[in-house]
Amino acid sequence: MFETFLTEVLKLAPRQLWGVQQIPVYLSEIFTSFSPKKIVASFLAVLELLGLVIFDTPTTPRGQELDLTGYKVVFEDEFDGDALNTDVWEYRGSGSRRGGYNAESQVSVKDGKMTITGEYLTDGTYGEGWYTGMIKLKERYRKGYFEISCIVNEDPGFWSAFWIQADAPYTASVSKGGVGGAEIDIMESLDTSDSKDSNAVIQTIHCAGVDGVQEGFQSERLGAFYGDDIYNKFNTYGLEWNDEEYIFYINGIETRRSSFGNGVSDVFEDVIVSLEIPDENKLESLDKETYKTEFIVDYVKIYQK
Repeated sequence: MFETFLTEVLKLAPRQLWGVQQIPVYLSEIFTSFSPKKIVASFLAVLELLGLVIFDTPTTPRGQELDLTGYKVVFEDEFDGDALNTDVWEYRGSGSRRGGYNAESQVSVKDGKMTITGEYLTDGTYGEGWYTGMIKLKERYRKGYFEISCIVNEDPGFWSAFWIQADAPYTASVSKGGVGGAEIDIMESLDTSDSKDSNAVIQTIHCAGVDGVQEGFQSERLGAFYGDDIYNKFNTYGLEWNDEEYIFYINGIETRRSSFGNGVSDVFEDVIVSLEIPDENKLESLDKETYKTEFIVDYVKIYQK
C-alpha cells in the first residue's frame, strides 16, 4: 500500500524508491552506533538520500567493495603507442550521428592515454560540422566484469560514455525483456550546465519486451552517483554482469545492483567507448570557434571467471 502511494501518487521513480528503502538502514546506524565518525557518515547519507527522494539528486556510492576473487583479466588495453590498436578496436558508427558526425579523426592515442575530442571542423571527413568519435571492441563479450579508468569531459553538450550493447536491445521480439540482449550504460557523464548533477555520472539499463510489452522499449535509470573530481581526475567505472544481476561500481564501490527486465542478458554484446554528440538544437548554443571538449581514457579492462 505504501509503495503504491509512493509510485502512483507521488510518482517516485524506482531509484527514488530505492532511496526510501535505504534511509531506515542509515537511521538505524545513527541510533545504534557508538562511533562518532560512523554516526556523522550515516547522517550525511540520510541527507543525500532525502535529496534523492525529494529532488532526484545524485548520491555517493556506499555499497560493497569490489571483489574480483575467481576472475581473471581476459582483455586489457592501456593505450600504449601512438595510435589506436585496430587489431582489437574498430571505429563505430562513422558518419552522421544526431547533430553531427562520428569520425576516426577524433580518436587519438598519446602518452598512454586515448582521447576522444568533440569540436567543430570546417574541413572534417564528412564536411563542415560538429565532430566526435566512438570505438568498440572487435571481440564481443557475455558476462564478466568490465572497467574503464577515465576523465570525463566537463563541458555542456557532448557527454562521455562507457557502455555495452546487444544487436537489437530495442526490439521486443529479440530482446525479450533483456535476456535476448540489452543496452547497459556503465557510465554516462551528465550535462554540467545542470549544477545539481555536477561531478556525477548516471547508470542505466535499456531493453524491450519487459513483461510482454511489445511497443517501444523500457529503461531503468539506476541513479546518478558522485565520483572524485571526475572532470580532472581518473575515476574507475565498472559493471559486474553475472547470471543473476548487474552490479555497478564507481572507484571499486558498489552503487546499485539490478536484474531489471525479464532477467540479465544472455547474449554476446559490444563493448563501446564514446564521446556522444547531442541533437542539433543543443549544439546551437556552443561557440563553433572556441568549443572543444575531451574524453580521456587511461585503460579498459575486462575480467571473466
